[in-house]
Amino acid sequence: MSLFAAKPERLPLADGGFLAYHRSPGSGPGVVFLGGFTSDMSGVKATTLERWCRGRGQSFVRFDYSGHGASSGRFADGTIGAWAAEALEVLDRLTEGPQILVGSSMGAWLMLLTALARPERIAGLLGLACAADFTEYLLWERLDPPLRERLRRERVISLPSPYGEPYIIALNLIEEATRHRLLDRPELPIHCPVRLIHGMRDTDVPWRISVQVAERLASSDVRVMLLKDGEHTLSREQDLILLTRTLGDMLEGR
Repeated sequence: MSLFAAKPERLPLADGGFLAYHRSPGSGPGVVFLGGFTSDMSGVKATTLERWCRGRGQSFVRFDYSGHGASSGRFADGTIGAWAAEALEVLDRLTEGPQILVGSSMGAWLMLLTALARPERIAGLLGLACAADFTEYLLWERLDPPLRERLRRERVISLPSPYGEPYIIALNLIEEATRHRLLDRPELPIHCPVRLIHGMRDTDVPWRISVQVAERLASSDVRVMLLKDGEHTLSREQDLILLTRTLGDMLEGR
């Protein structure tokens, strides 16, 4: 049987829904993977990390936000606040002791929000193509006036995506996200080690976002790694090697 063939487990939520997840036992610090906008836990980064963590006996969790993958809920109903709260549910109920959070794109924004909410549980943060505040510059600012008016009128619209299924954009997602913006803050009181990897050919999230996040972090142990030929997904073999090597260094305290 394939390593990833087993059906996911379900974490029940207070609203009657559930989050689908896979959890591998092992030693700590544990590793939790937070995926990106419209992504799910079956992606290559999540499964590569699971295989790598199992190989070294490291505990690991990957999961789907509501409206994503195998979890319950409608994608159009999701918000940054709701998905961040779900990340906290996973941290609080599915893990023990210190954890390293690995966040991809939107997941890196949620990773930062989680670290702000549970600083005592976080041993380190590893962000890939960090999309902090992306609802502003990646969604709202890219809509021309007719599309903005249509979104205000219809509340939910569909836009083409270069990654397959169309993006479903809800006005509530954009409006609610303003409560969780990080780049407007002069400092982010996060004191753990942080590594941010970003491709300079990322046409979705500018690599300067990772630099702006690094500038605001209170931690002095922060490194930004820019890949000149890297794109947004960071899913090439060399990207995955860098991902696991960087995580290994963090786990070993280097």
